[in-house]
Amino acid sequence: MNHHHRKTLHALFAHPLSANIDFRKVMHVFEELGAEIDNSARNRVKVKLNEHSAAFVHAQHSLPKDEVAQIKKFLEQCGVTPERYPL
Repeated sequence: MNHHHRKTLHALFAHPLSANIDFRKVMHVFEELGAEIDNSARNRVKVKLNEHSAAFVHAQHSLPKDEVAQIKKFLEQCGVTPERYPL
């Protein structure tokens, strides 16, 4: 995982939650982790990683805080933590 992806991953787990994370960068992190990504209708993106799946709303700009919290929870369920990918 390159530095930019690790930086985005750490931003997802930052406290307090960040509302300044680009959705495309998050999708690149998912791809780097080996996730299957399916763009579906109505701006939904389905992500499958480590036998877990979730659907997220495709944000046109920065992610809202509630979406960041959902992505963080999904990554935790998949066993992904920022400690595994130090900066």
